[in-house]
Amino acid sequence: MPNPDPTTNVTVPSTQVVSTAQRQQRGLTPNATMRRYLAAFRTPRGLVGLVILLALVLLAVLAPILYPGGYDQQSGDSFQGPSGSHLFGTDELGRDIFIRTAFGLRMDLSIIVVAVPISLVVGTALGLVGALSRIAGTFVQRVMDIILGFPGVVLGVCIVLIMGPGWPALVVAIAVSGLPLFARQARAALLEQSQREYVTAARTLGVGKGTILVRHILPNAVDPVLVNGAIFVVVAIFIEAGLSIIGLGIQPPEPSLGSLLNVGIRFIEQAPMYIIGPTLFLILLSMSFSLISDALNGTVNRK
Repeated sequence: MPNPDPTTNVTVPSTQVVSTAQRQQRGLTPNATMRRYLAAFRTPRGLVGLVILLALVLLAVLAPILYPGGYDQQSGDSFQGPSGSHLFGTDELGRDIFIRTAFGLRMDLSIIVVAVPISLVVGTALGLVGALSRIAGTFVQRVMDIILGFPGVVLGVCIVLIMGPGWPALVVAIAVSGLPLFARQARAALLEQSQREYVTAARTLGVGKGTILVRHILPNAVDPVLVNGAIFVVVAIFIEAGLSIIGLGIQPPEPSLGSLLNVGIRFIEQAPMYIIGPTLFLILLSMSFSLISDALNGTVNRK
Protein backbone atom coordinates (compact mmCIF):
# COMPACT_ATOMS: atom_id res chain seq x y z
CA MET A 1 0.00 0.00 0.00
CA PRO A 2 1.24 3.54 -0.66
CA ASN A 3 2.30 5.63 2.31
CA PRO A 4 1.34 9.30 2.70
CA ASP A 5 4.19 11.65 3.34
CA PRO A 6 2.95 13.96 6.16
CA THR A 7 5.31 16.79 5.22
CA THR A 8 4.29 17.11 1.59
CA ASN A 9 0.97 15.24 1.44
CA VAL A 10 2.40 13.33 -1.52
CA THR A 11 1.87 9.61 -1.79
CA VAL A 12 5.22 7.77 -1.91
CA PRO A 13 5.50 4.13 -3.04
CA SER A 14 6.70 1.76 -0.31
CA THR A 15 9.73 0.65 -2.33
CA GLN A 16 10.86 4.27 -2.60
CA VAL A 17 10.49 4.75 1.15
CA VAL A 18 12.65 1.69 1.84
CA SER A 19 15.27 2.73 -0.71
CA THR A 20 15.42 6.21 0.81
CA ALA A 21 15.80 4.74 4.28
CA GLN A 22 18.59 2.53 3.02
CA ARG A 23 20.43 5.42 1.39
CA GLN A 24 20.06 7.48 4.53
CA GLN A 25 21.58 4.63 6.54
CA ARG A 26 25.04 5.36 5.15
CA GLY A 27 24.61 6.73 1.67
CA LEU A 28 24.98 3.32 0.09
CA THR A 29 24.07 4.04 -3.50
CA PRO A 30 26.34 2.16 -5.94
CA ASN A 31 28.18 5.33 -6.93
CA ALA A 32 28.59 6.47 -3.33
CA THR A 33 29.88 3.04 -2.30
CA MET A 34 32.43 3.00 -5.10
CA ARG A 35 33.56 6.52 -4.22
CA ARG A 36 34.08 5.50 -0.60
CA TYR A 37 36.22 2.53 -1.61
CA LEU A 38 38.25 4.59 -4.06
CA ALA A 39 38.74 7.23 -1.38
CA ALA A 40 40.68 4.65 0.63
CA PHE A 41 43.36 4.64 -2.06
CA ARG A 42 43.75 8.40 -1.87
CA THR A 43 44.95 8.16 1.72
CA PRO A 44 48.72 7.81 2.30
CA ARG A 45 48.43 4.22 3.55
CA GLY A 46 46.08 3.15 0.80
CA LEU A 47 48.18 4.78 -1.91
CA VAL A 48 51.45 3.23 -0.70
CA GLY A 49 49.82 -0.18 -0.34
CA LEU A 50 48.29 0.04 -3.81
CA VAL A 51 51.58 1.11 -5.45
CA ILE A 52 53.49 -1.76 -3.80
CA LEU A 53 50.80 -4.27 -4.74
CA LEU A 54 50.58 -3.10 -8.36
CA ALA A 55 54.37 -3.32 -8.70
CA LEU A 56 54.40 -6.88 -7.36
CA VAL A 57 51.44 -7.95 -9.49
CA LEU A 58 53.03 -6.42 -12.58
CA LEU A 59 56.26 -8.31 -11.95
CA ALA A 60 54.37 -11.58 -11.40
CA VAL A 61 52.20 -11.18 -14.49
CA LEU A 62 55.07 -10.18 -16.77
CA ALA A 63 57.54 -12.75 -15.41
CA PRO A 64 57.09 -15.21 -18.33
CA ILE A 65 57.58 -12.35 -20.80
CA LEU A 66 60.51 -10.73 -19.01
CA TYR A 67 62.22 -14.08 -18.43
CA PRO A 68 61.27 -16.35 -21.35
CA GLY A 69 63.83 -18.91 -20.24
CA GLY A 70 61.64 -19.71 -17.24
CA TYR A 71 62.48 -20.22 -13.59
CA ASP A 72 64.57 -23.36 -14.16
CA GLN A 73 67.14 -21.99 -16.61
CA GLN A 74 70.68 -22.64 -15.40
CA SER A 75 73.76 -20.51 -15.83
CA GLY A 76 77.36 -21.64 -15.61
CA ASP A 77 78.21 -20.98 -11.96
CA SER A 78 76.38 -21.76 -8.74
CA PHE A 79 76.21 -19.43 -5.75
CA GLN A 80 77.21 -16.30 -7.62
CA GLY A 81 76.81 -13.13 -5.62
CA PRO A 82 74.30 -10.39 -6.52
CA SER A 83 75.21 -8.58 -9.72
CA GLY A 84 73.69 -6.66 -12.60
CA SER A 85 72.87 -9.88 -14.43
CA HIS A 86 71.70 -11.74 -11.32
CA LEU A 87 70.10 -9.31 -8.85
CA PHE A 88 69.85 -11.90 -6.07
CA GLY A 89 72.72 -14.09 -7.26
CA THR A 90 72.36 -17.74 -8.25
CA ASP A 91 71.41 -20.88 -6.37
CA GLU A 92 73.05 -24.28 -6.01
CA LEU A 93 72.23 -25.19 -9.63
CA GLY A 94 73.22 -21.83 -11.12
CA ARG A 95 69.62 -20.63 -11.47
CA ASP A 96 68.83 -16.95 -11.04
CA ILE A 97 67.31 -16.46 -7.58
CA PHE A 98 65.54 -13.23 -8.53
CA ILE A 99 63.81 -14.92 -11.47
CA ARG A 100 62.76 -17.83 -9.28
CA THR A 101 61.48 -15.36 -6.69
CA ALA A 102 59.42 -13.55 -9.33
CA PHE A 103 57.86 -16.84 -10.43
CA GLY A 104 57.40 -17.78 -6.77
CA LEU A 105 55.50 -14.52 -6.26
CA ARG A 106 53.38 -15.42 -9.28
CA MET A 107 52.57 -18.77 -7.67
CA ASP A 108 51.63 -17.17 -4.34
CA LEU A 109 49.34 -14.64 -6.02
CA SER A 110 47.61 -17.37 -8.03
CA ILE A 111 46.82 -19.21 -4.78
CA ILE A 112 45.57 -16.07 -3.05
CA VAL A 113 43.40 -14.94 -5.97
CA VAL A 114 41.53 -18.27 -5.90
CA ALA A 115 41.53 -19.22 -2.20
CA VAL A 116 40.55 -15.93 -0.57
CA PRO A 117 37.45 -15.20 -2.73
CA ILE A 118 36.25 -18.79 -2.24
CA SER A 119 36.67 -18.45 1.51
CA LEU A 120 34.95 -15.05 1.53
CA VAL A 121 31.94 -16.14 -0.54
CA VAL A 122 31.40 -19.51 1.15
CA GLY A 123 32.05 -18.16 4.64
CA THR A 124 29.71 -15.21 4.15
CA ALA A 125 26.99 -17.50 2.79
CA LEU A 126 27.34 -19.81 5.78
CA GLY A 127 27.18 -16.85 8.15
CA LEU A 128 24.00 -15.52 6.53
CA VAL A 129 22.34 -18.95 6.60
CA GLY A 130 23.33 -19.31 10.25
CA ALA A 131 21.79 -15.96 11.10
CA LEU A 132 18.51 -16.67 9.29
CA SER A 133 17.85 -20.09 10.81
CA ARG A 134 18.37 -21.10 14.44
CA ILE A 135 18.96 -24.78 13.65
CA ALA A 136 21.30 -24.02 10.77
CA GLY A 137 22.99 -21.35 12.86
CA THR A 138 23.77 -23.83 15.62
CA PHE A 139 25.20 -26.31 13.14
CA VAL A 140 27.29 -23.69 11.35
CA GLN A 141 28.65 -22.31 14.62
CA ARG A 142 29.72 -25.78 15.80
CA VAL A 143 31.52 -26.40 12.50
CA MET A 144 33.26 -23.04 12.78
CA ASP A 145 34.28 -23.87 16.35
CA ILE A 146 35.89 -27.09 15.14
CA ILE A 147 37.83 -25.22 12.44
CA LEU A 148 38.91 -22.57 14.96
CA GLY A 149 40.25 -25.33 17.17
CA PHE A 150 43.10 -25.79 14.69
CA PRO A 151 45.67 -23.05 14.03
CA GLY A 152 45.87 -22.16 10.35
CA VAL A 153 49.10 -24.01 9.60
CA VAL A 154 48.07 -27.08 11.64
CA LEU A 155 44.75 -27.24 9.79
CA GLY A 156 46.67 -26.84 6.55
CA VAL A 157 48.97 -29.72 7.47
CA CYS A 158 45.95 -31.99 8.05
CA ILE A 159 44.42 -31.03 4.70
CA VAL A 160 47.71 -31.43 2.82
CA LEU A 161 48.28 -34.86 4.38
CA ILE A 162 44.86 -35.91 3.09
CA MET A 163 45.09 -34.32 -0.38
CA GLY A 164 48.83 -34.44 -0.93
CA PRO A 165 51.11 -31.39 -1.27
CA GLY A 166 50.59 -28.98 -4.13
CA TRP A 167 48.55 -26.05 -5.40
CA PRO A 168 45.04 -27.55 -4.88
CA ALA A 169 45.76 -28.53 -1.29
CA LEU A 170 47.05 -25.04 -0.48
CA VAL A 171 43.93 -23.43 -1.96
CA VAL A 172 41.65 -25.70 0.08
CA ALA A 173 43.69 -25.21 3.26
CA ILE A 174 43.59 -21.42 2.99
CA ALA A 175 39.91 -21.34 2.01
CA VAL A 176 38.87 -23.53 4.93
CA SER A 177 41.02 -21.57 7.38
CA GLY A 178 39.19 -18.34 6.53
CA LEU A 179 35.62 -19.69 6.81
CA PRO A 180 35.16 -18.86 10.52
CA LEU A 181 36.36 -15.28 10.04
CA PHE A 182 33.91 -14.52 7.24
CA ALA A 183 31.03 -16.59 8.62
CA ARG A 184 31.09 -14.92 12.01
CA GLN A 185 31.57 -11.47 10.56
CA ALA A 186 28.65 -11.92 8.16
CA ARG A 187 26.42 -13.32 10.90
CA ALA A 188 27.25 -10.48 13.27
CA ALA A 189 26.70 -7.88 10.56
CA LEU A 190 23.35 -9.36 9.56
CA LEU A 191 22.11 -9.53 13.16
CA GLU A 192 23.22 -5.95 13.75
CA GLN A 193 21.62 -4.59 10.59
CA SER A 194 18.41 -6.51 11.27
CA GLN A 195 17.79 -4.28 14.29
CA ARG A 196 18.12 -1.05 12.34
CA GLU A 197 15.16 1.22 11.70
CA TYR A 198 15.29 0.89 7.90
CA VAL A 199 14.83 -2.90 8.20
CA THR A 200 11.93 -2.45 10.60
CA ALA A 201 10.37 0.01 8.16
CA ALA A 202 10.77 -2.45 5.31
CA ARG A 203 9.13 -5.23 7.29
CA THR A 204 6.29 -2.94 8.25
CA LEU A 205 5.71 -2.15 4.60
CA GLY A 206 5.48 -5.87 3.81
CA VAL A 207 8.76 -6.24 1.94
CA GLY A 208 9.80 -9.91 1.71
CA LYS A 209 12.70 -11.33 3.74
CA GLY A 210 14.72 -12.14 0.64
CA THR A 211 14.35 -8.62 -0.73
CA ILE A 212 15.30 -7.10 2.62
CA LEU A 213 18.38 -9.32 2.80
CA VAL A 214 19.63 -8.79 -0.74
CA ARG A 215 18.68 -5.15 -1.38
CA HIS A 216 19.00 -3.58 2.05
CA ILE A 217 20.99 -5.62 4.60
CA LEU A 218 23.81 -6.96 2.42
CA PRO A 219 24.85 -3.54 1.01
CA ASN A 220 25.16 -2.27 4.58
CA ALA A 221 27.02 -5.37 5.79
CA VAL A 222 29.55 -5.66 2.94
CA ASP A 223 32.08 -3.16 4.34
CA PRO A 224 33.39 -5.24 7.29
CA VAL A 225 33.48 -8.36 5.12
CA LEU A 226 35.68 -6.66 2.51
CA VAL A 227 37.97 -5.22 5.17
CA ASN A 228 38.36 -8.66 6.71
CA GLY A 229 39.02 -10.04 3.23
CA ALA A 230 42.02 -7.74 2.83
CA ILE A 231 43.24 -8.70 6.31
CA PHE A 232 42.84 -12.42 5.60
CA VAL A 233 45.06 -12.13 2.52
CA VAL A 234 47.97 -11.46 4.89
CA VAL A 235 47.07 -14.62 6.84
CA ALA A 236 46.82 -16.59 3.59
CA ILE A 237 50.29 -15.45 2.52
CA PHE A 238 51.84 -16.83 5.69
CA ILE A 239 49.81 -20.05 5.62
CA GLU A 240 51.26 -20.78 2.18
CA ALA A 241 54.74 -19.81 3.32
CA GLY A 242 54.49 -21.88 6.49
CA LEU A 243 53.31 -25.03 4.70
CA SER A 244 55.89 -24.66 1.92
CA ILE A 245 58.73 -24.03 4.37
CA ILE A 246 58.07 -27.39 6.03
CA GLY A 247 57.85 -29.10 2.63
CA LEU A 248 54.07 -29.52 2.41
CA GLY A 249 53.35 -26.78 -0.10
CA ILE A 250 54.55 -26.21 -3.65
CA GLN A 251 57.09 -28.89 -4.55
CA PRO A 252 60.46 -28.22 -6.23
CA PRO A 253 61.50 -27.43 -8.87
CA GLU A 254 58.34 -25.28 -9.12
CA PRO A 255 58.97 -22.22 -6.96
CA SER A 256 56.86 -20.38 -4.41
CA LEU A 257 58.11 -17.89 -1.86
CA GLY A 258 57.76 -20.47 0.88
CA SER A 259 59.43 -23.30 -1.04
CA LEU A 260 62.37 -21.02 -1.88
CA LEU A 261 62.82 -20.39 1.83
CA ASN A 262 62.61 -24.12 2.48
CA VAL A 263 65.55 -24.77 0.15
CA GLY A 264 67.41 -21.55 0.90
CA ILE A 265 67.77 -22.33 4.60
CA ARG A 266 70.26 -25.05 3.73
CA PHE A 267 72.43 -22.65 1.71
CA ILE A 268 72.17 -19.49 3.79
CA GLU A 269 75.96 -19.18 4.18
CA GLN A 270 76.75 -19.63 0.48
CA ALA A 271 73.85 -17.50 -0.79
CA PRO A 272 72.23 -15.21 1.82
CA MET A 273 69.95 -13.71 -0.86
CA TYR A 274 68.36 -17.15 -1.18
CA ILE A 275 66.61 -16.26 2.08
CA ILE A 276 66.63 -12.46 1.97
CA GLY A 277 65.05 -12.17 -1.49
CA PRO A 278 61.89 -14.27 -0.92
CA THR A 279 61.55 -12.86 2.61
CA LEU A 280 61.63 -9.32 1.21
CA PHE A 281 58.87 -10.19 -1.28
CA LEU A 282 56.80 -11.80 1.49
CA ILE A 283 57.14 -8.67 3.62
CA LEU A 284 56.23 -6.34 0.75
CA LEU A 285 53.23 -8.45 -0.28
CA SER A 286 51.84 -8.73 3.23
CA MET A 287 52.57 -5.07 3.96
CA SER A 288 50.68 -3.94 0.85
CA PHE A 289 47.50 -5.76 1.87
CA SER A 290 47.90 -4.65 5.48
CA LEU A 291 48.10 -1.01 4.41
CA ILE A 292 45.12 -1.42 2.08
CA SER A 293 43.01 -3.05 4.80
CA ASP A 294 43.88 -0.23 7.22
CA ALA A 295 42.94 2.37 4.62
CA LEU A 296 39.66 0.61 3.81
CA ASN A 297 38.83 0.26 7.48
CA GLY A 298 39.49 3.93 8.14
CA THR A 299 37.43 5.03 5.15
CA VAL A 300 34.34 2.86 5.60
CA ASN A 301 34.15 3.62 9.31
CA ARG A 302 34.57 7.35 8.88
CA LYS A 303 31.58 9.19 10.26
